Amino acid sequence: MKVVSFVVSGKPSFGVLSKDGQRVADLSARWPSLKSAIEAASLAELLAGSGEAPTHAVSQVQLTIPVPDAARFVCAGLNFRAHALEGGHDDAPANPSLFLRSASTFVAHEQPILRPAWSDSFDYECEFAVVIGKGGRYIAPEDAMAHVFGYTLLMDGTVRDVQFGHSLVAGKNFYRSGAIGPWIVTADEISDPTGLQLIGRVNGEQRQIAPISDLIFDIPTLISYWSRVDALSPGDIVSVGTPAGVGFAMDPKSFLQVGDVVETEVPGVGILRNTVAMDEQSA
Repeated sequence: MKVVSFVVSGKPSFGVLSKDGQRVADLSARWPSLKSAIEAASLAELLAGSGEAPTHAVSQVQLTIPVPDAARFVCAGLNFRAHALEGGHDDAPANPSLFLRSASTFVAHEQPILRPAWSDSFDYECEFAVVIGKGGRYIAPEDAMAHVFGYTLLMDGTVRDVQFGHSLVAGKNFYRSGAIGPWIVTADEISDPTGLQLIGRVNGEQRQIAPISDLIFDIPTLISYWSRVDALSPGDIVSVGTPAGVGFAMDPKSFLQVGDVVETEVPGVGILRNTVAMDEQSA
């Protein structure tokens, strides 16, 4: 089942995509938001509700990020071995390196990602992300996958000169510099996410590719680790990190320019596509 959040006739809503991807069943009459549905309903209830709900043509709605009101967007840094090496980190870390992004730093599928005018080092990081279903604290690794509602895609846009010259938090939190979407594939459809392949492309050229099995810290470890730091809530996003092949590590470096198209793909989940635009307010 694919679940999406969207706006129709100016009203925020969410629902379940039809199998052909052409229509979406609107579930907002039963639950006020996808986050509330994740917290209150089972997958079976969502599916049953979609059979009775009014539908919209996908072409008539505007997709938003999958969980617009998520409490946390947790991202993992340097979590693919080859990416850590290309960044000059030779020693395997003892613990995950996790950081937060705010909701305002993300746009939805097919919406423009913004490059600040005063930086020429806007980079892509194509990622696979987990959507939390059942929240909690001190979640054991062996129990972590039972807390997963589903999976989505994330582009962790990064302003490198700010990341390295100012702080990681600033470099990772520029307004509308990242993207999430286009939907959530529920966990019942993906029995083993480690068998998936993550691909990143710029203007159709493959820049990144790696199996999810190449993570230094796997999905259960990331969920468990963050739950020891802070609570996890239904709808929270936990992104697993990016593979090797970022623009900063290329020779010569290859940063994103206005008009570039970034695609994040995991076959079996979908393709997240965004075009780079200039943040005119930053000029």
